[in-house]
Amino acid sequence: MRRSHSIDAKHEKQEHADVQAHDAAFDVYGDEDSAEIKYRTMVWWKAAALMLAETVSLGILSIPSVFATIGLPAGIILVVGLGAVATATGYMIGLFKLRYPHVHNMADAGEILAGPIGREVLGAAQVVFMIFICGSHVLTGLIAFDTITAGASCSVLWAGVSAIICLVLTIPRTLSGISYMSVASFISIITAVMITMIGVGIAGPQGGLKTTADLSFARGFLAVTDIIFAYAGHVAFFTFISEMKEPQDFGKALYMLQIADTALYLIVGVVVYAYTGATTVSPALGNTGPMLRKISYGIALPTILIAGVINGHVCAKLVFIRIFRRKGVHSRHMTTHSWTGWLTWIAICAAIWALAFVIAEVIPFFNDLLGVISSVFASWFTYGISGIFWFHLTPREERWTTWRQKLKTIFWASIILMGALIMVAGLYSSINSIIEGYRDGAFPGPFTCMNMGL
Repeated sequence: MRRSHSIDAKHEKQEHADVQAHDAAFDVYGDEDSAEIKYRTMVWWKAAALMLAETVSLGILSIPSVFATIGLPAGIILVVGLGAVATATGYMIGLFKLRYPHVHNMADAGEILAGPIGREVLGAAQVVFMIFICGSHVLTGLIAFDTITAGASCSVLWAGVSAIICLVLTIPRTLSGISYMSVASFISIITAVMITMIGVGIAGPQGGLKTTADLSFARGFLAVTDIIFAYAGHVAFFTFISEMKEPQDFGKALYMLQIADTALYLIVGVVVYAYTGATTVSPALGNTGPMLRKISYGIALPTILIAGVINGHVCAKLVFIRIFRRKGVHSRHMTTHSWTGWLTWIAICAAIWALAFVIAEVIPFFNDLLGVISSVFASWFTYGISGIFWFHLTPREERWTTWRQKLKTIFWASIILMGALIMVAGLYSSINSIIEGYRDGAFPGPFTCMNMGL
């Protein structure tokens, strides 16, 4: 009997060792000891800087107008509440990555959850979502250039300039190289919003504050989607963790991100709305006088472009890894300075930014369409899919064993339901906004040269 128990223990130990060996062999980038290009080089604070630059850049610019739409108390509650939930869902993404080291993107996670179909669906969803995010940075870039130059040139030119700058900055193959840009990006947006807050403070209160709001469900939920989009960095988390020296340190980066972005959203949202009131506009940098507005946009240009670079890089890396990693076998082009590797990488980056430029210029209701895309994808990538990850990681027999496990089961089931509700309500609100825009003639034509500045 004792011998049998010893054999079982030995078998379990060997099985565990085999799993660890398999995970090590199946890691995203394999053994990098002799690699020319080393990807796993980021320390946790560099990952945090990337996450801050990716998440805060555009999210912070829409928060004051959200407060103006739904009222101050509701705005504060939603920013804090959705931020807390985003912290929990981000932590679950980290746990899923530690359990499956080979996961590099949502496509890999989809394969674990639902086989080849899951891989294709989630992979395509991530690529589409991130290209649209890149498009939003191209659009915001042209608005910034038009504002700074007072519409001196055709806005299509500025969209092209923004896309080309982003393309050039996306070319470095590792996230560690881009992380230094992200520090500059964070300093840029902090300085820009500080100038905006000082500007609105000097101008004095411009309108009354709302504690409640009388508005339609569609308009109210459209404002809520802006807050959801402000926390929509989760789609890139797997890629960030994959290039960390110590993936176990992801929690530090996540907590730094969530504390910083929630605090910034609250401070900027409350201060700008307190002084501008009903006259609040989005992006937030447009709430000052003409001169300060130009200065703010000039200082914010690095963050507008670099945050787009981070999203473009993550999107390109997904496609690049998909091409050169098949069933755990890594091509030498992934980790060497080969012509094939570099030309493929540059071609992928060029295709992403060309598509981002085209969709930002061709689609007249791009901002509202971005609301549709965010409702469909951000609702799941930021919230719902983490609940699915929890159920996948937690065996069925363990979900109702103790009161604590029961609470966890109910919580993560609620997260899945929350993702579904956000998707449905967000789609309704965004499509309704597009219909109203066409009815009111609010959309410009494609490739228009009209001044888009604020």
